[in-house]
Amino acid sequence: MNNWITFLASHDAAVHDHEVAHFGDLPSELSAAASSDVLADLSHLSLLKLSGEDAINFLQGQVTNDVKQLDGSNSQYAGYCTPKGRLIALFLLHSHAGNLFLQIDRRLTETITKRLRMYVLRSKVAIEDVSDTTVRMGISGPTAGAALDQLFTVLPAAAHELVANENGVLMRLPGAVPRYELVVEAERAEHVWNQLSQQLKPVGRSAWEWLEIQAGIPDIQPGAQEEFVPQMVNLDALGGINFKKGCYTGQEIVARTHYLGKVKRRTQLAHVASQQQPQPGDDVLGESGDPIGKIVRSAPAPTGGFDVLAELRLENLQSAVQWQGLELQLKPLPYELS
Repeated sequence: MNNWITFLASHDAAVHDHEVAHFGDLPSELSAAASSDVLADLSHLSLLKLSGEDAINFLQGQVTNDVKQLDGSNSQYAGYCTPKGRLIALFLLHSHAGNLFLQIDRRLTETITKRLRMYVLRSKVAIEDVSDTTVRMGISGPTAGAALDQLFTVLPAAAHELVANENGVLMRLPGAVPRYELVVEAERAEHVWNQLSQQLKPVGRSAWEWLEIQAGIPDIQPGAQEEFVPQMVNLDALGGINFKKGCYTGQEIVARTHYLGKVKRRTQLAHVASQQQPQPGDDVLGESGDPIGKIVRSAPAPTGGFDVLAELRLENLQSAVQWQGLELQLKPLPYELS
């Protein structure tokens, strides 16, 4: 374990495979995530840094969003596709101090880094994994901003706004409840965590995953790579696709899906009363028993069972849908779908 994970373990974190599952009482953490203010360790996410004079143009040709719009005051979601337009990763992107930063599921780091480097060729771009020299923290709750006031004089007010100072880079995340992500240099992380945890309840990955699902934020995790085109996971509704930016890997398929009419498959928020957790890539079945979609993301729900994001055929939404024989109870998303 690195120094940061060792620090968290000394503060009652249950650590498994380099990520914090919980801080000793998962039910109370889920309850806190649903109703009060929490502080999450995000070590299950990796951070890649792209530097060099060609970094912007290089990434512009790789992802679904317009990287040139990143100016140090904002963040954005972006998809990384195969030439067939199928997602192999989702990034949360931002720029800071002249560098680009790409956040992804930690388990994809090696393969995605290798793939990006394949396309660098003669471009002046360096790709570095800075996951162990930075710490990512998630902050959420109706009054969570009060805890951040001790670190930042001004907080980002709208989704994807970004502010930065000596304490780190703070991004506002989408969602009905105020949510933020804070990226801190590793040597300052313990001090920042100790300050914030005086007012916010520490929680592990499961609680943060539940918050992400409530905000309707998809992810591409092992088991679901190459299953979806970006619109199937609502990336367009989240501002993660720019249809005017020009060519990138998979652009032709993504654009065709957009311009040929209404998207026929979308990701929905749902609950399943199960004791077993659905996994990304699991089939979702219709009334006839035929596959009509896939699980995108799942997390334990505060009231029991699991909340999920599930990609489904729109034509099947008026009838029963199920996962492993259990009905998915559909819930409203916090944003509109076209």
